[in-house]
Amino acid sequence: MRPIILGAGRGSRLKALTDEQPKCYAPVAGRRILDWVLEALNQAGLGPPVFVGGYRIEQVQADYPQLEFCHNPLWQSTNILESLLCAEAFMDGGFVCSYADILYQPGVVLRALDHPGDCVLCVDTRWRDRYADRSQHPEHDAEKVKAEGDRVLQIDRELPAEAATGEYIGVARFSAAAAAQLREHYHRLKADWAGRVWKDNKPFEQAYLIHLYNEMLACGLPFHSVTTQGEYMEVDTEEDYDLANARWGS
Repeated sequence: MRPIILGAGRGSRLKALTDEQPKCYAPVAGRRILDWVLEALNQAGLGPPVFVGGYRIEQVQADYPQLEFCHNPLWQSTNILESLLCAEAFMDGGFVCSYADILYQPGVVLRALDHPGDCVLCVDTRWRDRYADRSQHPEHDAEKVKAEGDRVLQIDRELPAEAATGEYIGVARFSAAAAAQLREHYHRLKADWAGRVWKDNKPFEQAYLIHLYNEMLACGLPFHSVTTQGEYMEVDTEEDYDLANARWGS
């Protein structure tokens, strides 16, 4: 099972930190965010990582020759769903996907791997504690999850915070069968919606990954969740970056 790291975007909300380097190069506790991600995935015993890049991909290729690379040449006009499907060739045996701008402990991935379900999302159940100090990234923008037990019912930014079980952190595991279903749903939707406004008044090409998850849920495909129990931080804004350096690893 291969890990697929999604790092094509620039991360403009980090401002000067991404002028000369990819967002995942921002240092936290003395290490690049990407190094924290790679350590978590490596300790989970996964296969060689695949990195989907766009902005300044050549830097990542030069600094991490051990990675396999996929290029999203349209990274400026597309979003994270399109980036994931750039790595479609590496999905056959199942995969773990991870956003590149997050920090999490190896145990988060191990819990996802140990779960018997085919589609497993990692969910932070202490998410509202983290948002208390995040004025630049408001709570309503979270990729919120509603679940009963470990069964995911809904994942949507528009979900009211008080109705949410937690926040999807950007790490998920798909078995080989689930990966095939994900690809089938993507290509069917793309055939119907390419170049047209789809979700959130944006074209299909700018869809988020959670939009596809919701379509799969609506078709009756079961998604399950494992919790991070707070072992996670997102680095999306300058404020997040300061918080991460103050708190991560301490």
